[in-house]
Amino acid sequence: MSKKIFTQEQIDELRQNPNVANCSERSILYHKDFKVLAIEKYRQGMPPSWIFKEAGFNLAVIGRSAPKWCLQRWQKTFNKKGEAGLLTDGRKGDYPRGRPKGIKHLSDKEKIKYLETEIAYLKAENDFLAKLRKKS
Repeated sequence: MSKKIFTQEQIDELRQNPNVANCSERSILYHKDFKVLAIEKYRQGMPPSWIFKEAGFNLAVIGRSAPKWCLQRWQKTFNKKGEAGLLTDGRKGDYPRGRPKGIKHLSDKEKIKYLETEIAYLKAENDFLAKLRKKS
Protein backbone atom coordinates (compact mmCIF):
# COMPACT_ATOMS: atom_id res chain seq x y z
CA MET A 1 0.00 0.00 0.00
CA SER A 2 1.22 3.45 -0.86
CA LYS A 3 2.00 6.19 1.64
CA LYS A 4 0.10 8.53 -0.66
CA ILE A 5 -3.18 9.85 0.68
CA PHE A 6 -5.80 10.84 -1.89
CA THR A 7 -8.01 13.89 -1.49
CA GLN A 8 -11.78 13.56 -1.90
CA GLU A 9 -11.53 15.18 -5.35
CA GLN A 10 -8.89 12.66 -6.43
CA ILE A 11 -10.99 9.79 -5.06
CA ASP A 12 -13.99 11.04 -7.05
CA GLU A 13 -11.84 11.32 -10.20
CA LEU A 14 -10.49 7.80 -9.74
CA ARG A 15 -13.94 6.32 -9.10
CA GLN A 16 -15.15 7.74 -12.41
CA ASN A 17 -12.56 5.66 -14.24
CA PRO A 18 -14.18 2.40 -15.44
CA ASN A 19 -10.96 0.52 -14.61
CA VAL A 20 -11.30 1.28 -10.89
CA ALA A 21 -13.48 -1.07 -8.85
CA ASN A 22 -13.13 0.98 -5.66
CA CYS A 23 -10.97 3.67 -4.15
CA SER A 24 -10.27 4.96 -0.65
CA GLU A 25 -7.96 7.67 0.58
CA ARG A 26 -5.09 5.18 0.85
CA SER A 27 -5.65 2.60 -1.89
CA ILE A 28 -7.04 1.89 -5.33
CA LEU A 29 -8.73 -1.41 -6.15
CA TYR A 30 -8.36 -1.95 -9.89
CA HIS A 31 -11.02 -3.75 -11.90
CA LYS A 32 -10.15 -7.41 -12.54
CA ASP A 33 -10.57 -7.14 -16.31
CA PHE A 34 -8.20 -4.18 -16.37
CA LYS A 35 -5.54 -6.23 -14.59
CA VAL A 36 -5.76 -8.99 -17.20
CA LEU A 37 -5.67 -6.53 -20.10
CA ALA A 38 -2.77 -4.62 -18.54
CA ILE A 39 -0.74 -7.82 -18.10
CA GLU A 40 -1.36 -8.78 -21.75
CA LYS A 41 -0.08 -5.40 -22.94
CA TYR A 42 2.83 -5.49 -20.47
CA ARG A 43 3.90 -8.91 -21.75
CA GLN A 44 3.83 -7.52 -25.30
CA GLY A 45 6.39 -4.92 -24.22
CA MET A 46 4.25 -1.86 -23.60
CA PRO A 47 5.63 0.34 -20.78
CA PRO A 48 3.54 0.43 -17.57
CA SER A 49 3.00 4.20 -17.65
CA TRP A 50 1.62 3.99 -21.21
CA ILE A 51 -0.79 1.24 -20.20
CA PHE A 52 -2.16 3.33 -17.34
CA LYS A 53 -2.30 6.55 -19.40
CA GLU A 54 -4.16 4.69 -22.16
CA ALA A 55 -6.62 3.43 -19.53
CA GLY A 56 -7.39 7.00 -18.48
CA PHE A 57 -5.33 7.30 -15.31
CA ASN A 58 -3.71 10.58 -14.31
CA LEU A 59 -0.18 9.63 -13.22
CA ALA A 60 0.10 12.83 -11.19
CA VAL A 61 -2.77 11.52 -9.03
CA ILE A 62 -1.86 7.84 -8.66
CA GLY A 63 1.89 8.42 -8.63
CA ARG A 64 4.48 8.00 -11.35
CA SER A 65 5.81 4.71 -9.99
CA ALA A 66 2.40 3.14 -9.25
CA PRO A 67 1.98 1.56 -12.71
CA LYS A 68 5.38 -0.13 -12.49
CA TRP A 69 4.73 -1.58 -9.02
CA CYS A 70 1.18 -2.66 -9.85
CA LEU A 71 2.26 -4.48 -12.99
CA GLN A 72 5.17 -6.18 -11.24
CA ARG A 73 2.81 -7.39 -8.51
CA TRP A 74 0.18 -8.53 -11.03
CA GLN A 75 2.83 -10.24 -13.16
CA LYS A 76 4.01 -12.18 -10.11
CA THR A 77 0.42 -13.24 -9.37
CA PHE A 78 -0.11 -14.16 -13.03
CA ASN A 79 3.04 -16.30 -13.06
CA LYS A 80 1.96 -18.17 -9.91
CA LYS A 81 -1.78 -18.57 -10.46
CA GLY A 82 -2.43 -17.65 -14.07
CA GLU A 83 -5.27 -15.42 -15.21
CA ALA A 84 -7.53 -16.85 -12.50
CA GLY A 85 -5.22 -15.32 -9.87
CA LEU A 86 -5.91 -11.85 -11.27
CA LEU A 87 -9.66 -12.47 -11.46
CA THR A 88 -9.99 -13.33 -7.77
CA ASP A 89 -9.62 -10.76 -5.04
CA GLY A 90 -6.70 -11.84 -2.85
CA ARG A 91 -7.72 -9.50 -0.04
CA LYS A 92 -10.67 -11.54 1.17
CA GLY A 93 -10.35 -14.08 3.97
CA ASP A 94 -7.88 -16.57 2.51
CA TYR A 95 -5.90 -16.50 5.75
CA PRO A 96 -6.76 -16.17 9.43
CA ARG A 97 -6.58 -12.75 11.00
CA GLY A 98 -6.22 -11.56 14.56
CA ARG A 99 -5.91 -13.66 17.66
CA PRO A 100 -6.45 -17.38 17.50
CA LYS A 101 -9.87 -18.37 18.77
CA GLY A 102 -10.15 -19.89 22.23
CA ILE A 103 -11.33 -23.40 22.92
CA LYS A 104 -14.93 -22.30 23.48
CA HIS A 105 -15.94 -23.08 19.91
CA LEU A 106 -14.45 -26.61 19.97
CA SER A 107 -16.39 -29.81 20.53
CA ASP A 108 -15.79 -31.82 23.74
CA LYS A 109 -13.44 -34.27 21.96
CA GLU A 110 -11.48 -31.41 20.39
CA LYS A 111 -11.22 -29.66 23.79
CA ILE A 112 -9.86 -32.83 25.40
CA LYS A 113 -7.30 -33.28 22.64
CA TYR A 114 -6.28 -29.61 22.86
CA LEU A 115 -5.89 -29.77 26.65
CA GLU A 116 -3.92 -33.05 26.49
CA THR A 117 -1.55 -31.45 23.98
CA GLU A 118 -1.18 -28.41 26.21
CA ILE A 119 -0.43 -30.62 29.25
CA ALA A 120 2.20 -32.55 27.29
CA TYR A 121 3.81 -29.27 26.20
CA LEU A 122 3.87 -27.91 29.76
CA LYS A 123 5.35 -31.18 31.12
CA ALA A 124 8.11 -31.03 28.50
CA GLU A 125 8.74 -27.40 29.41
CA ASN A 126 8.98 -28.26 33.13
CA ASP A 127 11.39 -31.14 32.40
CA PHE A 128 13.57 -28.80 30.35
CA LEU A 129 13.62 -26.19 33.12
CA ALA A 130 14.43 -28.85 35.73
CA LYS A 131 17.44 -29.98 33.65
CA LEU A 132 18.62 -26.39 33.40
CA ARG A 133 18.41 -25.95 37.19
CA LYS A 134 20.45 -29.12 37.78
CA LYS A 135 23.24 -27.88 35.50
CA SER A 136 23.66 -24.58 37.34
